[in-house]
Amino acid sequence: MSTHISTKEKGASAYFSYLRKKWFPGGAGHGRWLDYAFIGAFVVAIGIGTLATDVFFTEANIKNLSRQIVSNGLISLGMLIVILTGGVDLSVGSIVALGGVLSAGMSDKVGIVPAIVIALVFGAVAGSVNGVFVARFKLQPFIVTLATMGIVRGFVFVYTETPLVSKHPDFRVLGASSVGPLPVTMIIMLVCFALVWFFLNRTPTGRATVAIGGNKEAVWLAGINVQRTIILAYVLSGLFSGLAGAILVSRLGIAQPSLGIAYELDAIAACVIGGAILGGGGGGAIGTFFGVLILGMINNLLNLHGVQSYYQEIIKGAVILFAVLARRRER
Repeated sequence: MSTHISTKEKGASAYFSYLRKKWFPGGAGHGRWLDYAFIGAFVVAIGIGTLATDVFFTEANIKNLSRQIVSNGLISLGMLIVILTGGVDLSVGSIVALGGVLSAGMSDKVGIVPAIVIALVFGAVAGSVNGVFVARFKLQPFIVTLATMGIVRGFVFVYTETPLVSKHPDFRVLGASSVGPLPVTMIIMLVCFALVWFFLNRTPTGRATVAIGGNKEAVWLAGINVQRTIILAYVLSGLFSGLAGAILVSRLGIAQPSLGIAYELDAIAACVIGGAILGGGGGGAIGTFFGVLILGMINNLLNLHGVQSYYQEIIKGAVILFAVLARRRER
């Protein structure tokens, strides 16, 4: 009995030691330039944007950029939470499509708000399926989410094989409305980032989410329900992806069943640009927010200069490889 208690105490000590080093100045992991490289990257991106074109800082382009980054921002938030647990979610693009077609298809029948709620619920359900297979059955997140990526995409095409256009008069209000200079969707994204920051830094479950990626065994020995925490991470990922799909189709005015293909690449890129470590052990909401901004600015600049989309994919892939290479020793 005494040995068992001693093991628990050691686990709890390791868990809280990890948290202390993570969140308080002077702990391991603070002061490394890589933890704040996204700030330098953001400044460089602004400098390049200023020099590359006169259109970049116009009001119209800033508003357009603000609307464009919202969907990836929401998806990246969910991806961040999953990455912090040591996992990855490849199904986010398919869940975006599911949320999009459901919100567009159901809005004529039940109204805009209920349709968005339906999109969120189905996104959360898809995420919970991922979480159960990863946490309960101990399957690799890459394999599980790769499988559900295809399954969810299949359900999307079962629901509709053709693009959907809602006839509801308020369908595009969410995607087009602004409060002063800020689009409503941008405000929604900022609120979500603030909530996730609070969740990860000020709640026991959020802190356990971060700690799981650093040392899952220590968290378990500390008495934390690791399975439930991992499932919650995937549920939140699905929830944010469903919301991103609903917002995206409201902005575009049409819901394509092929929507969201390769969106997981953008989300992973934004997370690693913001300092997240693939495999867990590092990352945060603020860094991811800057990662979303930087990636959005890069895409915007390439679009302004008429660069083909496949070159953008090359750049995103290279960014992920460089970021992972730079932080390979931190696991």
